[in-house]
Amino acid sequence: MTQTTMADAIPPQESTVLGMADVTPSAHRLQARIALAIMIVPALGTIEAARLALRHEVGAGQWILFAVMYFVHMGGVTMGLHRLLAHRAFSTSKALEVLLIVCGSMAGQGPVLYWVSTHRAHHAYSDTEGDPHTPQLHGEGWAAKMKGLWYAHMPWMLSRRVASPGHFARDLLRNRTLVRLNESYFIWLALGFVIPAVAGGLLAGSARGAWVGFIVGGLARMFLANQAAWCVGSVCHMFGSRPFRTNDSSANSWWVAILTFGEGLQNNHHAFPSSYRHAVRWWEPDLSGWCIALLAKMKLVWSLKHPSPAVIERVTIRPSRKE
Repeated sequence: MTQTTMADAIPPQESTVLGMADVTPSAHRLQARIALAIMIVPALGTIEAARLALRHEVGAGQWILFAVMYFVHMGGVTMGLHRLLAHRAFSTSKALEVLLIVCGSMAGQGPVLYWVSTHRAHHAYSDTEGDPHTPQLHGEGWAAKMKGLWYAHMPWMLSRRVASPGHFARDLLRNRTLVRLNESYFIWLALGFVIPAVAGGLLAGSARGAWVGFIVGGLARMFLANQAAWCVGSVCHMFGSRPFRTNDSSANSWWVAILTFGEGLQNNHHAFPSSYRHAVRWWEPDLSGWCIALLAKMKLVWSLKHPSPAVIERVTIRPSRKE
């Protein structure tokens, strides 16, 4: 059973928040086991990657492999699952859409319908009841804030409450290709480990090289990229700058933005959620936005959405002048 079928089994009367409800106990156990595996196994793989590096078994080729797989992972999530599907910030061909979704599915952040539904729920209820991963509802004081920060980073994935695709992703449910990609999620997840293992084996010409590729380009890549991505929902709703008026605590964090190809510009994104780029100023770090702009130059994507200067000006927070 996939996370999507779990969401479809939600008894809607159990939640007072529209589109959010609890899965059945058996479905929750399966969901929690999958989530724990995604949290724990890549962490163990990262420890093994560090051991291999200390033994000088990770060479330049393996580090390049890590970088390539990190780009595929983060690019698929940010450009495919997030900006293309969740917000319809641009349009593209069916072939490129499928490629981006497959790459995003390799990240291990859940099937496409689950991912989009969760993210749309986050925007619909941002930092209020119903937001799947807000750090802001755990009380006042330092200890409560730190508890919220931790919850929003990973433990939220163990919650029984999920966003229903039937409510938040009806448009995607009508797309047979997306539904098939959703149903074959675990194939794409496995592909994210098979590719670096095969590449590592070819680089070294040995089974040992395949193991190093699997560990470095597969498990360590997943752990480090997802830790960065999860900072968007935790760190970027607690710390950072807020140049624009929003109805939540979203903030910009440059170090998170660099690691997540622009996703850390969270205040910008919540102010202009349908924009294809999260950077508002040219100098803000947004690698995914730059890649989409390049794809547009190549005529591979089109109908790019971005706020006008007047709209940006209207929600900009101006510092108050002292008398």
